Amino acid sequence: MDLLDNTIRPYAWGSPTAIPALLGTEPTGEPQAEMWMGAHPGAPSRTPRGTLADLITAAPEQELGTAAVARFGPRLPFLLKILAAGAPLSLQVHPDLTQAQQGYDDEERRGIPLDAPHRNYKDANHKPELICALTEFDGLCGFRDPEHSADLLEGLGVDSLKPYVDLLRAHPEDAALREVLTAVLSADRDDMAHTVTEATTAATRLGGPYAPYADLAHHYPGDPGVIAAMLLNHVRLQPGEALYLGAGIPHAYLSGLGVEIMANSDNVLRCGLTPKHVDVPELLRVVRFEPSDPGVLRPEASPDGEEVYETPIDEFRLSRYVLPPGGATHDLTRPTPQILLCTAGSVRTGGHELTPGRSVFVPAGEPTEASGTGTLFRATVVA
Repeated sequence: MDLLDNTIRPYAWGSPTAIPALLGTEPTGEPQAEMWMGAHPGAPSRTPRGTLADLITAAPEQELGTAAVARFGPRLPFLLKILAAGAPLSLQVHPDLTQAQQGYDDEERRGIPLDAPHRNYKDANHKPELICALTEFDGLCGFRDPEHSADLLEGLGVDSLKPYVDLLRAHPEDAALREVLTAVLSADRDDMAHTVTEATTAATRLGGPYAPYADLAHHYPGDPGVIAAMLLNHVRLQPGEALYLGAGIPHAYLSGLGVEIMANSDNVLRCGLTPKHVDVPELLRVVRFEPSDPGVLRPEASPDGEEVYETPIDEFRLSRYVLPPGGATHDLTRPTPQILLCTAGSVRTGGHELTPGRSVFVPAGEPTEASGTGTLFRATVVA
């Protein structure tokens, strides 16, 4: 079992204080957006034996187990993160596996460099993800009922939004959503910036359900993504609640601290709230234009005290143990690789004392127990 030394990514949207507060360190004054735990080549976790990526490459079946290697290949198929949003992230969507493979192959054939700013597909994998709130956490997830979006837009009293209101009240719903998102993202940039400015003024005045969108516009003035965001469900997670974000579901994280786990991919199609490339035709190929409930997940408890966040995919499985004072020791041994992350209290495992923000990698099959008082997240795979 290896104690992990993890990289913190300083993305501009990151909170300068949330991750330092969790770790008990002094803020640097710079944003600290994500702490990565895993073997992603962009920032693999470090161990006393070398980087986690190097360890897995040298002995994949020993580290990952034969079942995981047979199912996912000689790589850790998930990336675990602590995510701290101090400002909204871009409005985005992820492809399914077939779309990712097709998109990657097409861009490879066209010779688009992997680091090109207009490249959509950095790999041929899908990127389902799960975010579990450690603090109150705000986000946008999935299309709301088009009638509700029409009411929201109409309530702003902005004349240039009336065509979108009419489209949203047309049927069928999927066609209405497609037409409106296409129109918003394809509109003349100057005209749309004027519309967003008017909408922002109205949203700021009205407050209430408009407040999240007024805040978005403060961070991204004139961005068409502000109007696109009003087509989505706004959700506020309480600590311990989670969202699963499958392929084709538009979403954005707005604020808060959480534990995030995802398939090991960098494929993102952006819809707005970003200065980065927005490929509207490819985005429209990937988005699922159907209204949906955001589907807040609460963990399902098993008799041994493990609380599991159920998802429909196998590349990752996230669960947690909330260990009370004087509680039992838990056997965490599994035939699959694990990363164990403490987010509260003090948890003992494998000779290590984990405090908030500390994590360990457990090779497949290694005998593992956990005890203490606190909260321990477990990331593994289904194989």
